[in-house]
Amino acid sequence: MVDDQDIETDSIRFSDAAALVTTLKPSYPVYCFRPHKIRAVVQHFIETFPGKVVYAVKCNIEPRMLSWVSEAGVTAFDTASLTEIAAVRKQLPDADALFMHPVKSRASILAADQVYDVSTYCVDSMAELEKVLQVAKRRDLKIFVRVATPRSKATFELSAKFGATQTEAIEILDRVAKERMQAGIAFHIGSQCINPRAFRTAFAVISDVWRATKAEVREIDVGSGFPVAYAGQSVPPLEDFVKEIVEGRRETGIDEDVALLCEPGRALVADGCSMLCQVYLRKGNKLYLNDGLYGNLSEPYWARIRLPARLIRAKNEIHKTNNAPLQDFTIFGPTCDGNDFLPTPFRLPHDVREGDWIEVGQIGAYGAALSTKFNGFFTNVQVELSDEPPPTG
Repeated sequence: MVDDQDIETDSIRFSDAAALVTTLKPSYPVYCFRPHKIRAVVQHFIETFPGKVVYAVKCNIEPRMLSWVSEAGVTAFDTASLTEIAAVRKQLPDADALFMHPVKSRASILAADQVYDVSTYCVDSMAELEKVLQVAKRRDLKIFVRVATPRSKATFELSAKFGATQTEAIEILDRVAKERMQAGIAFHIGSQCINPRAFRTAFAVISDVWRATKAEVREIDVGSGFPVAYAGQSVPPLEDFVKEIVEGRRETGIDEDVALLCEPGRALVADGCSMLCQVYLRKGNKLYLNDGLYGNLSEPYWARIRLPARLIRAKNEIHKTNNAPLQDFTIFGPTCDGNDFLPTPFRLPHDVREGDWIEVGQIGAYGAALSTKFNGFFTNVQVELSDEPPPTG
């Protein structure tokens, strides 16, 4: 890591990215958080969803992100590992940490139980339930049984890897009831799903389980899948998904006193952070940046999405950016690997050149979480901005 990244940034705030580059002139990538955006999105979600909103820590585990989500009203966190549980306990000791990964090591269960006082677990097989029952010492456990649901219009399907069949789920829930533990049903329609109807379809599947089990199911976790409107992409609003959830429960006859949970991650934090990158070199319509596929910009590769981007120059820069015509640029990252390029272009003013900065939006979810230190390229610099993020239109 270069020396000029080793600076204290806990309290560095700027009005916008132009003010940032005017002051710091960074040669390294910079995380640009917008706390006001994060709080607004989280609060809207809490106001709209008819149940408890649980933040999926995997999307962004940064301590300040956990704090902003908590300040906006989230009191419970969906965790998948001891590292995530520890992060929640350290930053928010009074928050509830739910261990919702359906497959866990015995050592992780033991530490969650004995060190971190976790009482909520998710399983999708009888073998996993037996593991939890054998390892966890406390008996006041809450066990969610995850049920596989049909494929939907999701970018990332999950039921091929996780989820019990209806028959298996009934057997597992009956065992939970026999152990006199609290029981819940969980499902996940897949990440970045653009089909609200998938929730209604999922309720049709789990309703059979709910009616057939001997367990008193007190909660249903609808997972996530709530999409983000990435650049050039049209997705239904949150309200459409909530409507399908409400109608799905009503149509299937599941009691109104069964509480609902959801586990959004991407939908809460994607818009809350951007990445400021610098142009190392221009070759025609190719731009070489100091961040890329192996850094914080891997989502375009995995999800085939287009991230919003805008050209940033210092406020005293004589070259203006607002009148230049736009064109598409192929983006290459800083590593020596030939695969370090983005499959979707950035649309920028045609006069972009070496030394300019580009602010890339919507990297708040899975940007830092998926970044690597390949070739020694990475960053730890974080600042806060008070303006609005790059537009997605």
